[in-house]
Parts: sequence; structure tokens; C-alpha cells
Amino acid sequence: MNRNDIVKDPRFAGIEPFENKVWLSSPTMHGEELSFVEEAIRSNWVSTIGNNIDQLEAMTAEYLGVEHAVALSCGTAALHMCVKLAAERIDPDAKPGNSLMGHKVFCSDMTFDASVNPIVYEGGEPVFIDTERRTWNMDPAALERAFALYPDVRLVVLTHLYGVPARMDEIAEICRRHGALLIEDAAEALGARCDGKNESGMCGSFGGYHALSFNGNKIVTGSSGGMFVTNCSKDADKVRKWSTQSREDAPWYQHEELGYNYRMSNLIAGIARGNMLHISEHIAQKKAIYERYRERLKDLPVTMNPFEPNSAPNFWLSCLLIDEEAMCRQVRGKTDYLYESEPKKTCPMEILDALSAFNAEGRPVWKPMHMQPLYRRNGFVTREESGEENAQAIDVGADIFRRGLCLPSDNKMTAEQQERVVEIVRRCFL
Repeated sequence: MNRNDIVKDPRFAGIEPFENKVWLSSPTMHGEELSFVEEAIRSNWVSTIGNNIDQLEAMTAEYLGVEHAVALSCGTAALHMCVKLAAERIDPDAKPGNSLMGHKVFCSDMTFDASVNPIVYEGGEPVFIDTERRTWNMDPAALERAFALYPDVRLVVLTHLYGVPARMDEIAEICRRHGALLIEDAAEALGARCDGKNESGMCGSFGGYHALSFNGNKIVTGSSGGMFVTNCSKDADKVRKWSTQSREDAPWYQHEELGYNYRMSNLIAGIARGNMLHISEHIAQKKAIYERYRERLKDLPVTMNPFEPNSAPNFWLSCLLIDEEAMCRQVRGKTDYLYESEPKKTCPMEILDALSAFNAEGRPVWKPMHMQPLYRRNGFVTREESGEENAQAIDVGADIFRRGLCLPSDNKMTAEQQERVVEIVRRCFL
């Protein structure tokens, strides 16, 4: 259906489109951001060094309880630095650009491709580990099975999806037993805790290498930017050097190893510095949104994205999973889709079309990496061997992608606006 058809559909009678768009997750500014940016401009520190960078690095390290933080241009740059450091430990003699050549790397499957691409930058071969239903993150049982299938693997890249912590205790222990290094992609999970009872166990403080993102839609934003965090001073020093084109300490430009232009601007750091002051407020707002959705949709044949009861997500995005028996027919091609409306049934694309027609933004959940054309030939490991008769039950990520969607989760969305979003979703089931 096109937008006009949806708005005129009798199911949606009486609902008015939003005058101002309700976003999935947009930046939220408070005032300190402008002050810090103006400070940088007045003092002429607008490049890749300055007080905002120093302060943001210190704030982030203190917040996570780690020793060092290095501000970078984006979360992908931080992940690349993580991969490069890990590859150097795996093979100290490897050449830059192909430091993982000949190495397989286990990765989260249901994630954004920025979590995976840095492995390919270094010549590695991603092998995707299926998702579990308990957290929508990497399945520890599938990871254990993957090590049985590929015992020589020495690196795991894990993503915390939608601000929900993975089962880090189990995954870290599996990596330890198999002698594998662990990279933690906490781009979506700044402020989330694996142990919700205390400040320890912060996402972004497990494993050996950690990456954060300050992208425009994240819980804390600088409009862009990322952060590498670590307890190892040598690793922090290497990342600082590599990210500034690996310039040696010499009066002239001396280069002895491959470098990258990955440092954060002091202007971007000013925005992120100001935004970081409000992280607890942002998390509380996101949690309230999640809980309102859960309460108002509890009588529908749906469930919200799950998390472990002893964890504390940051609730970055609120997501919905439609029960199998309530799914109408839906097919997706490479870039297009079709669905057929049925009474008392719906599907993710119908709900997303309805939200869009009324000027609200939703999104499908991440399409699993093993389903992407770029990576369709790569290995994919589920918790047990699958056959044609149980493929849907075993391929958890594909099933969540088929039945799941991300709801508008902007922390500036009012309760009244959210109620209208809820009503649109509810009427899709009429």
C-alpha cells in the first residue's frame, strides 16, 4: 500500500499523522554541547587535539571503570583498531592490511556490517555465530559448537545488540578455555551493564579490546565519533599512534608503519562531552519508552526484545517480535518486499509502512550477516546442526529478522506521541 491508501484504510480511522516526525532515535542536545563547541572555536582548537578530546576520554574511561580511552573518528575506526591490535597478538609478524590473512574470526551474526568489515580490512574471514532468543545476542552454545568445528580460531568479535548485554560471563569463559581473544563491540550499549546490581560489568569493559560509538542515533552522541577503551597503556599508545598516520616522534614526518586518519575532531568531542553529562537521563528516558511499549502491547501476540533479569540494558531501541501465528504473508527481495494484509494478522513491513504513513520512523531489525550477499559464502554456525525440516527453528537470527522490527524509540518522544504509535501498531492487528 502507498501512504495515502494506508491513511485512508478504515482500520486507521481517526488517527492523525504526526505534524513533526517521530524519529527512531535522533540526537538530543541539552546546551552544554554548544558551550563546549564554542569554547573550542574561541580558543581555535578545532582540529584533532584539544581540551574537549582530553575531557571526553577521561569521562568515558571513568564512567566505564577502565584505565584508558582514545577518541576516534567513528565506532568503525575503533573496531578496526581493536582488530589490528588483536591480530598483532595472534601473529606479531603479520603484515599490515593482511594481518589476519588465513585466519577465521567468529562474529555476531545479527548486527550491523560495521562490526564485521574491519576483519576483512585486515584480510580475515568472518564466520558468523547464530543468535540466541534470550538476549538476541551471540549464542554461547553456538559459539562452543563453532570452536569444535574450527578449533584453530583465536579471535571472537561480539556485539551487544540494541543496548542489551550479551551473556558475557559464559562467552568470556568459552573464549578463555579455547585461548581466543575477545573484541567487544559496545557501539549500541554504552551505559548498559551485564550485572544490573552494581556499576561493575559495564558493556565496553569485558574482553581485551573494546569499541564505542558516538554516532548521531546513539545513547550519547557527538554527531559522529567513536572510542577505543582499554586497561592496557601500551595498546592505548599504539592506537593513538596508528590513528594519527603512525607518525614517529621526530622533527619531520617519519613513518615506519602503516597508519590511519582516525582521530576525533575537538569540535565533535565537544558535542559528545556535553552529551555524556546526560547519559543517565537518556537511559532513564529510553527505559520508560520500553516499559510503556511493553505494558500497552502486552495483550497483543507480540513480545519485546528480551534481556537477562540480572542485567541492566540501556534500552537504546525498543523492538517487537510478532508471534508466528499472528504473521501475515510477507516476502522480501534484495531491496523490495510484498505482504498481504490478513484479519487479526500483520507483519513487520506492514507495521513499518503504517508508521511511515503517519510520519513516524521504525526500522526492520538487523538483517543477519549470513543472509547478506556480501557474506553469503562465509561460514555460519548454529547451536545444533540444521536440516530442511528444522532450519527455521535453528536459524534464530533469520527468524527474528523475519518477525521483528524496531519501534520509534526517540527519547524526545512524548508519552502522548508514543500512545499514538501504540495505537497504529494495535490497529495493524485488526
